[in-house]
Amino acid sequence: MNNVLDLIFSTDFLFTTIRVMTPILFAALACMIFTKGGIDSIGTEGIMLMCSLAGVLGSHYTQNPFLGMLTAVIVGSLLACLFGYVTLSLKSEPVLAGIALNTLASGLTIFIIYYVTGEKGSTQSLMSPTLPNIHIPLLKDMPILGSILSGHNFITYLGLLLTVVLALFIYKTPTGLRIRSVGENPDAAKSIGIKVYKYKYIALIIAGALAGLGGSFMSMGYVSFFSKEMVAGRGFIGMAAESMGRGTPIGVLLSSLLFGAADSLAIRLQMLNLPVQLIQTIPYVVTIIAIAIYSYSRTEKKISK
Repeated sequence: MNNVLDLIFSTDFLFTTIRVMTPILFAALACMIFTKGGIDSIGTEGIMLMCSLAGVLGSHYTQNPFLGMLTAVIVGSLLACLFGYVTLSLKSEPVLAGIALNTLASGLTIFIIYYVTGEKGSTQSLMSPTLPNIHIPLLKDMPILGSILSGHNFITYLGLLLTVVLALFIYKTPTGLRIRSVGENPDAAKSIGIKVYKYKYIALIIAGALAGLGGSFMSMGYVSFFSKEMVAGRGFIGMAAESMGRGTPIGVLLSSLLFGAADSLAIRLQMLNLPVQLIQTIPYVVTIIAIAIYSYSRTEKKISK
């Protein structure tokens, strides 16, 4: 028991929590923008997976990790717009379209890996520069805080910054207000002259870009290559984090930290003599418990009203 507590109450644990939280945060922010625009977010998993590969390939062919990240952002936005076209313009069922996108991403990434490298598992044979870790001046020399907050990947700090930027964008700008209006009541928005499809596609582009950043972190920050199915459900966990965070940027950040802590705990417990299969279920069990508690609290509030 003391060993477990030592692992949890350590700077390494907190540092790892922030690190593994990063892709969940981007997935949750993407789901938040999808939801604000009145668009189903079930395709986030597939978009992140495709963007993980796009980032590596962009980095490999340009030999510039930031151009690789930009490639992932562009691919994410294009895939989100494709999903929007299928569901908004062609009137397809969003859940089915999202499942189709996730399934396509799973198979297409393996095909592209094989076409480019001759292997079906990963891109480790490709030379692809990765995004740098940032050591913040002054902060890095501070005891405890320096060990926790300094030395993270560039995309981690970008995610924290974007959380603040999105809070201002959603609640303080005319475009953010219009995105929320077309998501909450498109008919009312249309009646006052707001172009519903225009603002839904703006939401799609932003959400796709956020999912692209989360995907690029997986293959260019978390590790230095792409491997099949490497997103491993983080897109779906992001949906849970967005729901728990009640669709607010700060709530989403706190929920992502919770899921990041569960992931970090699973990583740390592998150092102990415990069954690996049991440890690997921890993040998913925490997700189920958190969603159950959140759903129960929502139900209780509705009953009390």
